Amino acid sequence: MIDEKKLAKIVGATNVSHNPATLEEYAGDMSFVKPIKPDYVVKPRNAKDIDKLVNLAKETLTPLVPVSSGAPHFRGDTIPGIGGAVIVDLSDMKRIIRVDRMNRVAMVEPGVTFEELIPAVEKEGLRLNMPLLPRKSKSVIGSMLEREPVVMPKYHWDISDPLACVEVIFGTGEMFRTGAAAGPGTIEEQWAVGASQKEAAGPAQVSWHRLIQGAQGTMGIVTWASLRCELLPSIEEPFLVGSSQLDKLLELVHWLTRLQLVNECFILNNINLAAIMAKKFPDDYQDIKDSLPPWTLFFNIAGYEYLPEKRISYQIKDTTDIAQRTGLEPVGAVSRVSALELLKAVQRPSKEPYWKLRYQGGCHDIFFITINDKLPGLISAMYDMADEAGYPASDMGIYLQPIVQGVNCHCEFNLFYDPENPSQSERVRKLATSTINNLMAKGAFFSRPYGESTDIIINRDAASVAALKKVKSILDPNHVMNPGKLCF
Repeated sequence: MIDEKKLAKIVGATNVSHNPATLEEYAGDMSFVKPIKPDYVVKPRNAKDIDKLVNLAKETLTPLVPVSSGAPHFRGDTIPGIGGAVIVDLSDMKRIIRVDRMNRVAMVEPGVTFEELIPAVEKEGLRLNMPLLPRKSKSVIGSMLEREPVVMPKYHWDISDPLACVEVIFGTGEMFRTGAAAGPGTIEEQWAVGASQKEAAGPAQVSWHRLIQGAQGTMGIVTWASLRCELLPSIEEPFLVGSSQLDKLLELVHWLTRLQLVNECFILNNINLAAIMAKKFPDDYQDIKDSLPPWTLFFNIAGYEYLPEKRISYQIKDTTDIAQRTGLEPVGAVSRVSALELLKAVQRPSKEPYWKLRYQGGCHDIFFITINDKLPGLISAMYDMADEAGYPASDMGIYLQPIVQGVNCHCEFNLFYDPENPSQSERVRKLATSTINNLMAKGAFFSRPYGESTDIIINRDAASVAALKKVKSILDPNHVMNPGKLCF
């Protein structure tokens, strides 16, 4: 068992806790993963602390579970997989190391949240390509490492975007920098000659960042990361397109993203849109939901520093022409929902309470990647399975996010439920695991497996599991980094 005095010597006595109430907070989350209480919670102050912690864990064979975002957590990846673990809470590492306007890149520590980084980059005329309404406590680095989909497919060139470079302490205790940050020279020396740590690939021919993304902390602990930013628009013109025919909206999305006409672009069903826009529950929520069409596409047109009005004008004309060819009409408001109000909402983190918890207090997400042609069949299958399980379709939110230039789509089913109701909780838990095989058979690709569904998803490919285990044995030979997650 690890010595508390040794932990205190590394991070300071005030940054080590084994208070039962504190340990209980980290023992579980809002997922259905079995709670396991850690032995300690430590809060490192810098990369040197993390280096020492990992080396101590390696010597004592103590499991480390990195956590960068604040509560509530939803996916079970921050719950210890085995007993005797130490939670490495990175939330106090809040340095915004650099914001580079010329190269459109920012560098931050893992405790920096979207709420903290957005105003910092805006001062430099930049903005983030961020997920849909992240919670206020969500770490920017945590979101990028989880490959959460971003709302501007136009600037999503690769599945790993907007992540660029990272500094990571692997389970071996060795520090490693990926991409352009690998060298030559120190980071400061690179800055002195105009380098910006923006290129993600490398060093050499290996895209090391891909081994770290989606790993759920099983390879190492990231001490900082750089991310690509975009220019802050001078003017913006948002639109909504409501329809009962999802196929028409998907066709419109295809052309909007293919021709790179829009910035933010996504589709919500009436349940999710009402959950985001409602201010009073349940009355306001129900009224908005009932007034909305089954599906609503949101997109935003932007003009920048040079001739912004002319740019906006021709893009509005082009998008209107495309919409008319598909029998749709972009408007400024659909029922009680204003496009401008929605734009303001999605360019910031979610207001409290977090939007997924406003309706019934709990939410479980089923999400995967697919192509537009398969979406109608997958959604229909999900409705059928929910009906068989006794889960009301009227409580299931759906979020469709085109990604990687619109080449494919993130599909997310949000199962809202009352966590205080045991029968509802059990129904959602069973539905969440029973749907996986059927959805995969119909073309769903689960690139980010969490919780009870992990074994179902990851064990379908024995070759990938063998390769992952080999990489794990190299980067974390003592298996101290978040053991029990993925296939480890």
